[in-house]
Amino acid sequence: METNEQVQVLQDLIKIHSVNGNEIAVAEYLQKLFLAHGIDVTVDAFGDRRANLIAQIGAGTDPRVLGFTGHQDTVAVPNPERWQHDPFGGEVVSGHIYGRGAADMKSGLAAQAIALIELKEAGYQPAGTLKFLATSGEETGTPGAWRLEKQGVIDDLDALVVGEPTGGNVVFAHSGSLTYRITSIGKSVHSSHPDQGINAIAGLLHFIEQENVLFDDVGDDQYLGKVQHCITIIEGGKQANTIPDLAHLFGNIRPTAVFNNQQVTQRLTDLVDQINHQTPFQLELKVTQSFGPVITKPDNDFIQLALHAAQRNYPNDVELKTINGATDASVFTLNRPDLPVVVLGCDSWNMAHQTDECTTIPSYLAAIKAYKQIVRDFFN
Repeated sequence: METNEQVQVLQDLIKIHSVNGNEIAVAEYLQKLFLAHGIDVTVDAFGDRRANLIAQIGAGTDPRVLGFTGHQDTVAVPNPERWQHDPFGGEVVSGHIYGRGAADMKSGLAAQAIALIELKEAGYQPAGTLKFLATSGEETGTPGAWRLEKQGVIDDLDALVVGEPTGGNVVFAHSGSLTYRITSIGKSVHSSHPDQGINAIAGLLHFIEQENVLFDDVGDDQYLGKVQHCITIIEGGKQANTIPDLAHLFGNIRPTAVFNNQQVTQRLTDLVDQINHQTPFQLELKVTQSFGPVITKPDNDFIQLALHAAQRNYPNDVELKTINGATDASVFTLNRPDLPVVVLGCDSWNMAHQTDECTTIPSYLAAIKAYKQIVRDFFN
């Protein structure tokens, strides 16, 4: 492809509204693109306009299978008026492509798809199989990744490249992600005599105070550092002159290999039990999402192969890194803990979910080249 064609693919994907859904529109666009270049492709629609896509090239004479994966959904745009560029315009300004998903992660998705196309157009046929997996709902519970895992689509993978934004750095480990809800149950009375009720919001405040220091004694992980934790949503009360009898909060925690999801859940459970027995408040805990950390040791052959490819193709200095974000790889490695995983993509992880999200064209083009080199080096 010419550079303008490569850029146009990313612009087209940004223009498709796939905020927490409607991935079928992205899948249909990619399907049409692959079919135009003679690449085998399947769209797996599973209701409510959600769909995964699977495409592959290769002779299959070598039993090894290399996976590329990226998600088709984006997070929401809560305040579009704060953007200087249309969130769904795919505008190109001064070497940047702007829009929701430009970094996270339609750039990686487009770059991986183009890598398959350009390898095929160049007459390169991997001896093994290169499998491209475009997933649904990575930002909201990973239903697409779970569906692929249950279908056994990833069972034959020998290595996996996740196209999340890394600025060319090769990410060899990322934390897990555990989201939970605390429900506080109180007793409602008129606000003129609050001592006769139990304020459900006060119960949450008591929990928040304890949660703030809940993981202070946990040691640092060798690669992922500290367990990161925060309260992200608080809901409670209906009327200013009534003591609320129900309130909720949501929190998010980033488990590590040193302190994993099970240990995090147990500590939350113990805290809730303590509050319920020692105070008038009654709290209920529900874990709503739990993904484990993913670690491939930095001296792994596949990590080093990807690092070499990134160093040769990205315009900036690149290095081995870790991130606290989670990816679909947490699902894909659930029953494949030894699967080598690399996270590698365009500009930067810090640009994900931001106002005026963007990626730079040089980094995007470099990702395409790096992906192609990873394929060649892996099978050669």
